[in-house]
Amino acid sequence: MKPASEFFSSEFLKSNIEDTLRFYSSNVIDSQGGFNQNWYDNGTVFDSHRKHLVSSCRMIFNFCKAESLFNNAEYRDIWQHGLKYLRETHWQEERQGYSWLIENGLATDETNHCYGLAFVLLAFATTLQAGDEQSREDLYQCWELLEKHFWQPEQGLYADEISADWQQISEYRGQNANMHCCEALILAYEATRDQMFLDRAFLLADTIVNQQTIESNGLIWEHFDSNLAIDWNYNIDDPENLYRPWGYQPGHQTEWSKLLLMLYKHSPKKWLLDKAEFLFEKAMEVAWDDNNGGMFYGFDPEGNICDSNKYFWVQAESMAAAGLLFNYTKKQRYLDDYNTIWEYCWTYFVDHQYGAWFRILSSENLSLNDQKSVAGAKCDYHNLGACSLLLETLDFKS
Repeated sequence: MKPASEFFSSEFLKSNIEDTLRFYSSNVIDSQGGFNQNWYDNGTVFDSHRKHLVSSCRMIFNFCKAESLFNNAEYRDIWQHGLKYLRETHWQEERQGYSWLIENGLATDETNHCYGLAFVLLAFATTLQAGDEQSREDLYQCWELLEKHFWQPEQGLYADEISADWQQISEYRGQNANMHCCEALILAYEATRDQMFLDRAFLLADTIVNQQTIESNGLIWEHFDSNLAIDWNYNIDDPENLYRPWGYQPGHQTEWSKLLLMLYKHSPKKWLLDKAEFLFEKAMEVAWDDNNGGMFYGFDPEGNICDSNKYFWVQAESMAAAGLLFNYTKKQRYLDDYNTIWEYCWTYFVDHQYGAWFRILSSENLSLNDQKSVAGAKCDYHNLGACSLLLETLDFKS
């Protein structure tokens, strides 16, 4: 076990990024186009024909961020390969939208998801900041798609899902897609310095973490109807749903904590810091497993754990939030939390044999399957993003 002092260091975070990407880099490129997105724990690729929009964008982000950190030409070749596939294959010129799922080179699901466009925007913001000037036009085009089809100005949120022909908008409203739009908009602002992106990110944050939490004790519930009333029963029988799980999501409380602090960097409003602390502390209080370590996946409105599995992304987002909270408050408790989370992840989630992080563990920290990454579900984006964000934000010499 590493000493706690090593976790809070640029050297450690950089080594984790490189070690994780080493798992993917040797055969991430699919010669038929795009990235391989499905991997067993030992690094074997399966279902190479299956490409998901979210994973395509996240992989671009992963290698683009790493290239900027390490000035690695191989990483640049990889993200540019993925960028070409995003522009030429996921993008469907005729219907002016991005395909959600591609199999054997053909679009098999063209449903328009705000969640998907959030990651398209994030990918183009990242590649623009890395010097790909064509991404500027792509970024603004993605913004216009969101603005034209998804934005609900009277509600201050984006709609969630629209049919392939852009004609039917789902009645469902959710915080998850809006959360990732907020993240993407912050990165879009950082890449362009266009104030409208930051203004929209602030509006989303205020709507979700302030307005939409009035009836949920200040915590973020996932699901709403078309009038933004809380839907307490949506997916109540499906707490493990990949994108729309029932229950309070501890990982989303801490992920919003992280986003509020990303906004605080650009405009240090007191409410951002106060709410970031509240969300993080409540998540740790209710969902941290004092017996086996790690953050549980979900809890019900009474505070009972409704999904006791441990997901990699929940730990990664919580670690990032803890690091940023310590950075802005200098409170020792947050550094202690950061080290505790990292110690747990280093012990159970980091695969020291083959590389990268395991995706999901039981409450006793046992692996539940042999799939390390799955199209649309995981490509180590959360943990790599957390490490790169901390490297960009924190002063490890102070």
